[in-house]
Amino acid sequence: MYQYKFVRIDLKSFTLKPEEDYHEIIENHAREGFRLVQIFSPSVGAYGSSSYFELIFEKKISQ
Repeated sequence: MYQYKFVRIDLKSFTLKPEEDYHEIIENHAREGFRLVQIFSPSVGAYGSSSYFELIFEKKISQ
C-alpha cells in the first residue's frame, strides 16, 4: 500500500515563476521517505498556461 501527498506550488502572476523553491520541497520529502511521482501542471490560465503546478509524492507504507 502507498501513501500519497500532493503539494501545490502557485506561480507568480506575470512571470509564471514558482512562489516556492520546489527543489527544496522535493529534497525535504525525499528525506521523509517520499518519492516524486509526477509534476502535474493543468492548463487553466490565459493562453493555456498554468497558474500553479502540483508535485505528487508517494511512499510505501506497511499494511
